[in-house]
Amino acid sequence: MHAPVVVRNLRKIFYDEGRGEVKAVDSVSFECHEGEVFGLLGANGAGKTTTLRMLSTILTPTSGTATIMGHDVVSSAQGVRKNLGFYSATTALYPRLTTRETIDFFARINQYPADLVEQRVEYLIDRFGLAKYADARIEKLSSGMKQKVSVARTIAHNPSILIFDEPTVGLDVLNALDVQETISELRSEGKTIIFSTHIMSEAQRLCDRIAIIHGGHILACDTLSGLRDTTQQHYLEDIFVLYVKAGQETV
Repeated sequence: MHAPVVVRNLRKIFYDEGRGEVKAVDSVSFECHEGEVFGLLGANGAGKTTTLRMLSTILTPTSGTATIMGHDVVSSAQGVRKNLGFYSATTALYPRLTTRETIDFFARINQYPADLVEQRVEYLIDRFGLAKYADARIEKLSSGMKQKVSVARTIAHNPSILIFDEPTVGLDVLNALDVQETISELRSEGKTIIFSTHIMSEAQRLCDRIAIIHGGHILACDTLSGLRDTTQQHYLEDIFVLYVKAGQETV
């Protein structure tokens, strides 16, 4: 049986007028398993977001393949989107919709069974403590409440695969911890989660396996204990620097 997420030799090349050919992602391969938080750990510009945008069908790969629950990201984009929830700190909400309308909209647009949408919306409002703000417009909410609505709309259609792309950027400590707790809860429900971050403590706390990405390449992929055994380093920061330096030397 195939893993829920399978990525094989994924590449994305952009053409920049000043720099010419830019390999944002170069031959990236990995698999993610059910009930796992798979971490993509890398500095800004390492290729994390480009990889995730290809997986979510926002960008078309230059070459290589990727499947989400057996659906190819190019030839079966609709099937991918039906099985995938994508959360990013930069994803905007519609300011004039209410909390309830927002969750309802994303459940319906992602083909959640129509006769169950209302029940699903009320469940998510209750789950995230949004009852007091259910009929308030998004533009009136605090950043913490907007963050909760964003997570709720990401899982509105109950997808099997979830992508969290640097979800705590710009959040204060308490709201960031709320996001991390939610991700842990979703893992316990059997969701397959891809978690992108450049924050070492988040990767260490949340991820079952960690892929270190730099310059569009996966330099290492293992559990934290496996990375420690391989490198003879204890701290994830030291492990990360070791691999990045080695990767730079081979370029």
